[in-house]
Amino acid sequence: MRDSYSQPLARDAMAYVLAGGRGSRLKELTDNRAKPAVYFGGVSRIVDFALSNAINSGIRRIGVATQYKAHSLIRHMQRAWNFMRPERNESFDILPASQRVSETQWYEGTADAVYQNIDIIAVHAPKYMVILAGDHVYKMDYELMLRQHVASGADVTVGCLVVPREEASGFGVMHVDEQDRITAFVEKPADPPGIPGDPDMALASMGIYVFETAFLFEQLRRDAADPNSRRDFGGDIVPYIVKHGKAQAHRFTQSCVRAAEEIEEYWRDVGTVDAYFEANLDLTDVVPKLNLYDRDWPIWTDQIVAAPAKFVHDEHGRRGMAISSLISQDCIVSGSVAKSSLLFTGVKMGSFSSVERAVILPYCNIGRSARLKNVILDSGVRIPEGMVVGEDPVLDAKRFRRTEKGICLITKDMIAKLG
Repeated sequence: MRDSYSQPLARDAMAYVLAGGRGSRLKELTDNRAKPAVYFGGVSRIVDFALSNAINSGIRRIGVATQYKAHSLIRHMQRAWNFMRPERNESFDILPASQRVSETQWYEGTADAVYQNIDIIAVHAPKYMVILAGDHVYKMDYELMLRQHVASGADVTVGCLVVPREEASGFGVMHVDEQDRITAFVEKPADPPGIPGDPDMALASMGIYVFETAFLFEQLRRDAADPNSRRDFGGDIVPYIVKHGKAQAHRFTQSCVRAAEEIEEYWRDVGTVDAYFEANLDLTDVVPKLNLYDRDWPIWTDQIVAAPAKFVHDEHGRRGMAISSLISQDCIVSGSVAKSSLLFTGVKMGSFSSVERAVILPYCNIGRSARLKNVILDSGVRIPEGMVVGEDPVLDAKRFRRTEKGICLITKDMIAKLG
């Protein structure tokens, strides 16, 4: 819990969400939308987590940089996040790559996505900048990270996860001293450095950074003038500050928000089809690893006006029911069964059909007598009557995208090609 502060630092901060990523490892799920716009958890989009964390932390000035296939992301934010009021010193700026610096230059990296909007940020005059990735699932109080930043006198504070060393090679990894001051920043090292006193664990970057705004502007202008820079926070800005200033690590355990029954500090990069599938199904556990029922830290999103979920028929072999599943509004489970599954808004299940360990995105239709197991259905998919997926790996791999862990991703185009 927070201790008492006369003036929350979040009031003087701006959150800047980097939401331009393609997310190519999510394969067809990002063919028509950016990764932050991918659906998650029944009613939300991935970007809602970073934005909700900012609002719940007390930050009332937010900018979101978009680039890759941003239409659905922008439309979602316009609908879900239009409650900010300028008369209350609140703002919500959507900042598409718009060639503001050069007529031929889009955002060239994470740092450049901020640099190109320095003039817009300056109008709001925040004292602190909280730079966020828009494609992770977690709950975090940024106020606590801001306090550590100020108390430590750091030039940059980097949000970090404590992960086993053998799992850290896919991250940017911090080499720190006993006070968690960063002494080296290494991108995806083959042999990650351990933590002092805990050599089997490593500190991995979450892609979250806190700066004083004036200092950040100086660094962005310096970096923009460097012809050899990749214009990236993790690759250029932070390593430079590690060498020439003071960089501090902030451990996620210090600011993770957990409801009473949540047993772990939950953070997920849902950047692969398998990771996305497992994170969604985490929510169906009896005691979910991530509690979306926590009214003290809500995940805000677009609230669609729709009818409640409906379950119909009660005959042997034709009974509408759901077990260990989340069923969203406007769903109709008609004489069918959902087990350990997550149904997004507007899903219709025909009689005698069944789904098990399924993540079914909005407005899908599952035909009568279909059987689906270990599947993700992209939005709007119509499963033909009697189709079976999840029982014949060879056939599944011919028709759909099947991952190494046996999860089948099914899109409208894949169904159309079946004839």
